[in-house]
Amino acid sequence: MVLVRGEQLAEGKTKIIYAVKDDANLCIVYSKDRITAHNAARANELEGKAQVSTRTAASVFGLLTDAGIRNHFVRQESEREFVAERCAMIPIEWVTRRIATGSFLKRNYNVKEGFRFTPVKRETFYKDDANNDPEWSLQDVISAEMVAGGVAITAQHVDMMSRTSECVFEILERAWASIDCALIDMKIEFGVNSKGEVILADIIDADSWRLWPAGDRRLMKDKQVYRDMAEVTPEALQQVKRNFEWIADKLELLLPAPKCRAVVIMGSPSDKAWAEKIAACCQKFGVPAVCRVSSAHKSTEGTLAIVSHYEGDGVPTVFIAVAGRSNGLGPVISGNTVYPVINCPPPSENWGAQDIWSSLRMPSGLGCSTTLNADGAAAAAAQIFALSDHRIWSKLRARQLNTTLDLMVADKNLVESFS
Repeated sequence: MVLVRGEQLAEGKTKIIYAVKDDANLCIVYSKDRITAHNAARANELEGKAQVSTRTAASVFGLLTDAGIRNHFVRQESEREFVAERCAMIPIEWVTRRIATGSFLKRNYNVKEGFRFTPVKRETFYKDDANNDPEWSLQDVISAEMVAGGVAITAQHVDMMSRTSECVFEILERAWASIDCALIDMKIEFGVNSKGEVILADIIDADSWRLWPAGDRRLMKDKQVYRDMAEVTPEALQQVKRNFEWIADKLELLLPAPKCRAVVIMGSPSDKAWAEKIAACCQKFGVPAVCRVSSAHKSTEGTLAIVSHYEGDGVPTVFIAVAGRSNGLGPVISGNTVYPVINCPPPSENWGAQDIWSSLRMPSGLGCSTTLNADGAAAAAAQIFALSDHRIWSKLRARQLNTTLDLMVADKNLVESFS
């Protein structure tokens, strides 16, 4: 459904925010063909930039949404605009740095360019053009007692935004690293939606980060090329546009689903419900899963044929063995493949302890692990694939963040219930 643009809500250097008629919870983010630097002291029209920025933002928010990061993006509406949840913006820029460069060196003159921050360096800047966006500490942000969308921004909100900014950076860093590009630093912003939730908002595009292919500063593809120009010429602007198009094109390569799978092999059809539960948990991590049935005791040759079938097509695979009583399935698979094997015996009321023991005590030389719940087996498989797949890694990383944030909210609610 095409939305009808309403009144103008706000205008920035490179975008305009419009209301949506008949829906106060949504807005339209419209990008301009405009590029600025040095707090808009340098500004130029760049035809086609709006389309590239919108395409880039849609891809970035697509990656983050797929991972599980709560944000305002709804969908791309046209070549130069997208629909988002309407938010009251919090006037803080959250900057995350992996490599020391740029303005950081001017403020920290003892740090050498190229110094690598592990963990990442997080900074906050108050959005104030007149004073060149001064750097604030987290304590400054908390003590400012800001209010956005009728919500008082508390220490807990600040902690949440800080943790989320780090997670967002690491997810995008991992994605870019999959095609040998180094994400050097980036900035993001947050807002309060109509439900009173603090979520990732604004726009994330080529203006938002430094990006160095192969980790080489000389190959930079970001807006720093524009900032560093001694003279802005039409030819130089076209090079900036080509760089931005390169970023948008590469981001689309990062969106396809993972190429891997979990093969859940059950020793008996009676274990189907448990095997299907494991497969469903795998899917939540973005890991495709299939279920098969074969008894290593009663049909060893058939079991090995199944294993050989999935080894033969080159798709990275983890085998999950579902067998109770005397678990020969996991050891037989492990002893005849170099792929990872995870035991996940089905729950049993009568012989649970003995069933688990048969999965734990493996013959020497076998590396199959054992987990006792479906989610654990799926998570173990996902962690194996995450070593080489940024989409799965991102889901695991976002899950960690969301678990922490949920615990923070639960603790706050508990404290308030006693006050």
